[in-house]
Amino acid sequence: MPSRPDADRLALLQLARAAVRECVLKQSLVAETSDKAVFAERCGVFVTLRIGGRLRGCIGVLEGKEPLGRLIPRCAVSAALEDPRFAPVIQDELEELRIELSLLSPLVPSRADDIVIGTHGIMVTCGERRGVLLPQVAAEHDWSVEEFLAQTCQKAGLPRDAWRSPDAEISSFMTEVLREAD
Repeated sequence: MPSRPDADRLALLQLARAAVRECVLKQSLVAETSDKAVFAERCGVFVTLRIGGRLRGCIGVLEGKEPLGRLIPRCAVSAALEDPRFAPVIQDELEELRIELSLLSPLVPSRADDIVIGTHGIMVTCGERRGVLLPQVAAEHDWSVEEFLAQTCQKAGLPRDAWRSPDAEISSFMTEVLREAD
């Protein structure tokens, strides 16, 4: 995916940070964003929160049906307060919290042979179940493509080899990752 100018990258990260601070400190949503063109763009986005390099929350949407100016705050608040794997973020954690945004390309139907670790994120769908993992997850864990697919199936509550089923659909996407500095 093409890289955005530094000013746009910073503006998107600041928007996510403001949304998390506002919801944790004031239990309210951040006000509507400025008229910067980057906030009007539409794409899928995942907001990942980390403390000391460890996952603290991650929530996103695959398709950008809303402008980033609305979608990023909504996902940031959900990652901070509603990720079922974690307790809500508290005020004492705000300074340690690091925000990462993954801006997604459109999903494309794929086969296992098409997937490149560190480049592609994947979604495996089988019946009503769906699992999604970002490209950086496989790279961080040094997974093979088969392990990446198995982990995505497991996340969906499917058997690890469900991706091999003729009923399974594999889609891939790429991301542009924006990270706050430590």
